[in-house]
Amino acid sequence: MRSLLHTIMALNERVALVTGGAQGIGRAVVQALMQNQAKVAVVDMNASCGEQCKLELDSEFGADRSIFLQCDVTNAEALTEAFQKTVDQFGHLDIVINNAGINNEKHWEKTIQVNLTSVIKGTYLGLEHMSKEYGKAGGSIINVSSMAAFLHSPHQPVYTATKHGVIGFSRAMADASSLGNYGVRINVLCPAFVDTPLLHSVEHEDNMGKFVKFKDDFKKSMNHFGVLKPSLIADGMMTLITDDSLHGAVMKITCSKGIHFHTYEPMST
Repeated sequence: MRSLLHTIMALNERVALVTGGAQGIGRAVVQALMQNQAKVAVVDMNASCGEQCKLELDSEFGADRSIFLQCDVTNAEALTEAFQKTVDQFGHLDIVINNAGINNEKHWEKTIQVNLTSVIKGTYLGLEHMSKEYGKAGGSIINVSSMAAFLHSPHQPVYTATKHGVIGFSRAMADASSLGNYGVRINVLCPAFVDTPLLHSVEHEDNMGKFVKFKDDFKKSMNHFGVLKPSLIADGMMTLITDDSLHGAVMKITCSKGIHFHTYEPMST
């Protein structure tokens, strides 16, 4: 791991936008970014969580270091506006973390819109504001997937599909960035079970529909694999942000192995 001093220097005065930034993984990432001297736009649909988050950040870091933008990431116009407001406030953009996610098998179309469509839109918006193809200085995009992309579950088939999609899209876009000389590194983070509000949504029929009957199997898996703290996910995120050698990488975080990377075998001819 790189030194704390290197991380602080790498993030000093950098501007980051984090979707789903007011709670769970996003909140831990925002905290880590700001502890390392970054300025942050906290984008979240939950206004009360967002306002409380902003109060806490102001108290610790000062009112001018962050903004809260209430936004439904499935609303393309609102998401576009959130990116523009971030640039208007801080002058530029360096880091985009597409973290917002839900786990809803009953209203599965919404799961696709939040977990995959908004990640694609957020990536394209990040490129508009950071890519050298638009005359910008470059930057870093991190899209949050899940270990569900590797360990499929009968409890959450559409959620699993979206997390597969995030990896495929992000790796293809990383190739496009390299070939097009965008100057933007694109990576993926895949945590296992994390202690967040999303994890507890699997209990409810309103979220899981007919798949709620598999919740006990889901809990057995959770007990078997363990539950991660959001702070460890933030540590992994800091590595992806500050290590310039990482591009098209798929970082896994599990209780058994900690932070590590998925390796892909080259296709044989």
